[in-house]
Amino acid sequence: MEMQHLLLSVASRVATVTIHRPDKGNSLSPEVLVEVETLFTELSAREDVHVIVFTGGERYFSAGFDLNEIRKLEKVSNESYTALFHRAYRAILFCSQPVICAVGGPAIAGGFDLTMMCDIRYASERAKFGQREIVLSLTPIMDPLWRIIGLGRAKEVALTGRIYDAHEAERMGYVSKVFPEGELLSSVDRIAVEMAAYDRGCLKETKQLGNMILDQDLDGALRLQEWLFRSYIGSEDNHRRIDALQAQLAARRKKQAPP
Repeated sequence: MEMQHLLLSVASRVATVTIHRPDKGNSLSPEVLVEVETLFTELSAREDVHVIVFTGGERYFSAGFDLNEIRKLEKVSNESYTALFHRAYRAILFCSQPVICAVGGPAIAGGFDLTMMCDIRYASERAKFGQREIVLSLTPIMDPLWRIIGLGRAKEVALTGRIYDAHEAERMGYVSKVFPEGELLSSVDRIAVEMAAYDRGCLKETKQLGNMILDQDLDGALRLQEWLFRSYIGSEDNHRRIDALQAQLAARRKKQAPP
């Protein structure tokens, strides 16, 4: 697929997807959403991709819905547009690989929702987050937001329409870490490359486990995790990685030993 609003680069088993609509603040037109759905669906099947970084660059992530497009809609004929948004959301949320969101600037309304579908969120100091749907007489997405930050805080975000800075988002547990302005993409790339060196199947199963255990009782979750752990422990790759780690530790001890 020839893309007009997304950029893709793949290196070291990391695919970096960048929203590129700078003249519109990376706002989400139907064309952008079609590209998001299509590209994440394609990447999900790629064996050479272990981790995906989703970003809008160092300046902003996405201003959200393209309001000019929404203004054209009528209530009686909004189904296809709404379905398109949710197909794009699901393509990210249920993508096989872990998706890291690198938020360099404002992530508002629909842009915020895209960050919510990612597995890990990192932010620049200039990032801002807000569910502004309520301001426009629209209902915000509460799930998976409440699973990430808790129900009480999710209600505050959804019902007030407040905009939060990066450090507030970090304190509420929405963002994992805040990086200095201009250092976001290089920092996230280092994290992604390290993750991408891990076994692809193990990354995929761990992501799926995180989605599944929320619907299990404690006993069921423990049994599921026991079964999954058993399917990896003692494998050839498990042994190879243990040997490599032990060799690294031995070399480090030898280097640190007094003469």
